[in-house]
Amino acid sequence: MRWVGLTAVAPVAWGTNYFVTHEFLPADSPLYGAALRALPAGLVLLALRRQRPRGAWWWRSAVLGLLNVSVFFVLVYAASQLLPTSVASTVMAVSPLAMMLIAWFLVSERPGIRHLAGATLGLGGVCLMLLTGAEGVSVPGVLASVAAMLVSSFGHILTKRWSAGADVLASTAWQLTAGGLFLLPVAAAVEGPVPALSTSALLAFGYVSLVATALAFAAWFTGLRHLPAGTVGLIGLLNPVTGVLLGTVVAQEVLTARQLSGLVLVLAGVVLGRPARANRREDRPRTPDVALPSAPVPSAPAPSAPAPAERCSCRPSGPPSPCA
Repeated sequence: MRWVGLTAVAPVAWGTNYFVTHEFLPADSPLYGAALRALPAGLVLLALRRQRPRGAWWWRSAVLGLLNVSVFFVLVYAASQLLPTSVASTVMAVSPLAMMLIAWFLVSERPGIRHLAGATLGLGGVCLMLLTGAEGVSVPGVLASVAAMLVSSFGHILTKRWSAGADVLASTAWQLTAGGLFLLPVAAAVEGPVPALSTSALLAFGYVSLVATALAFAAWFTGLRHLPAGTVGLIGLLNPVTGVLLGTVVAQEVLTARQLSGLVLVLAGVVLGRPARANRREDRPRTPDVALPSAPVPSAPAPSAPAPAERCSCRPSGPPSPCA
């Protein structure tokens, strides 16, 4: 449960990212928006963990940075600008099922019944939250959100497969830095000069980069290392829950009975798919529940007469007696 609580930091922070991006960041600069989110976060983590990639991690950082950062951040930025906060966050709720299927093929983690049941229950809750009659739902925005979900699910499972033996903070820093460096020249070529940012936009970029990126991705990748992919995917359902609650509290949206029912189902799915307590003891030495059989006694000719009672005792030295 300690790793579950740490991993939950990521989807909660990502749920707030939709609102901050939609309200405070420039809508016409998704490439610069993604670059300014990724590169500062990567540099901060590099300052905290001064390690350079070694061996295969040079090209692995580039691949993971392209998937988890460059492509994913641009798609999320576009979805955040085109969709309402609650809708943009709820589309990502399909990621638990996607992560389970991808993990089954890439890292041989067969999804358990608890994980599948929790994912189904959580997805049903998300559908209840989504079917609220929201107007102005953009089809390109939904497609961008679905594409972001698929790209991130594949990239996260690749991270889980490759991260054995690598420091979590260091590998996260390499991915964010590589992804930001990929985005900068593309942004300059497509969107021109860096857009002028107001004070509120600079503060919003600071929050998005440090909290919703550096902290969130470090917590998420730590969870991927210590928990099954199915469990981590179910924890990601807290993303739409945060988005709906934030829209209700901050944007003063009305939380209907249908949305409340959906929230309850999502939380029930997360609880259902959590690791069982027995799983936490797998690494401990197990003591037998029954007594082990004693060593076999060498066969000997049966005595012609019963042994006297005083001889029927085990002695510290000498061969074992027949009654031992």
